Amino acid sequence: MSQHAHPSHHHTPALDEAQPTPSDIRRWRQYLADERAEAAVYRDLAQNRQGEERDILLALAEAEGRHEEHWLRLLGEHAGKPRPASLRSQLLGFLARHFGSVFVLALAQRAEGRSPYAKDPNATEAMAADEQIHEEVVRGLATRGRNRLAGTFRAAVFGANDGLVSNLSLVMGMAASGVASSVVLLSGIAGLLAGAMSMGAGEFISVRSQRELLAATRPTQVTLAAAPKLDLEHNELLLVYLARGMSQEAAQHRVAERMGLLSCDCDPSLSLHPELPDDEDQHEAVGTAWGAALSSFCFFASGAIVPILPFLFGLTGVPALVVAGVLVGVALLATGGIVGLLSGTSPLTRGLRQLAIGLGAAAVTYLLGLVFGTVVG
Repeated sequence: MSQHAHPSHHHTPALDEAQPTPSDIRRWRQYLADERAEAAVYRDLAQNRQGEERDILLALAEAEGRHEEHWLRLLGEHAGKPRPASLRSQLLGFLARHFGSVFVLALAQRAEGRSPYAKDPNATEAMAADEQIHEEVVRGLATRGRNRLAGTFRAAVFGANDGLVSNLSLVMGMAASGVASSVVLLSGIAGLLAGAMSMGAGEFISVRSQRELLAATRPTQVTLAAAPKLDLEHNELLLVYLARGMSQEAAQHRVAERMGLLSCDCDPSLSLHPELPDDEDQHEAVGTAWGAALSSFCFFASGAIVPILPFLFGLTGVPALVVAGVLVGVALLATGGIVGLLSGTSPLTRGLRQLAIGLGAAAVTYLLGLVFGTVVG
């Protein structure tokens, strides 16, 4: 890991020949402040972790400390008073202290990936390599968190976005057709309830079915009970392991183990690892059916209520539609940004994509409502 790489192993730029420029000093001081802030982020995150994850985070903090020492050596008497870290580093620190969630790791992953050290002549090669490795280390930690919430989070994001877009489209289409505002409101409430029930039921069936399919692929312990009774001359146990995808050599080795015939000191890598206990969740990333269903119901409802809020508070006509569009737009930006953060991509790009898709669907439905209203009228 990167903590074993030390800046002293590589050439450090010699700065004794010329005094650093004011620009150099400002840049180095900013680097120093950011390294201190990032080390603090990892230490804060470590307080909420146990075991291996805690050790990894503390090792990252130690590596950032070595980078801090490098900039202190270059600055010397120019170090001055500690300056504030960048806004990005300050935000990371705040989130790490108060939340300590996978969102912080996702942000830290992006921060490590945008390190300027590779192009800065005053940073050592080891420091630039450290930052590249740090990105992968943080990516691995963030992946653990993503896997823990993947199923429920997927249902939550899809539910919220479906509620926002579908009910905004419904409200826009109904309003464009020329019906009274009370009818628009009732249609929005009906769309909220019907959509939330449909999303919850559909997600429950989807996740339950997926878990059942995955459970059906898990090998059973039948080989343990049946192996001693098998006919040695017509041993079909070999077929079991070949069907599971093992090589001929590994399958024969496993058969010998099961039959109690293994007396040689064979390659231990051919032996399978013990099967996991039944109480361990094999399909953590899928999520639970009830959790996914409840998330879908609640988040669809929370999204679907946004477009009808203006009508609930008495607005009618075009003002109500404009306010509904603005509220939904803000919500779409937020959900898209969250997805961007968790996936390690640009929150702004993902947010704008969600906004364009959602408002585009609503605009198309509004135009269809106008056409429908004209035809019927």
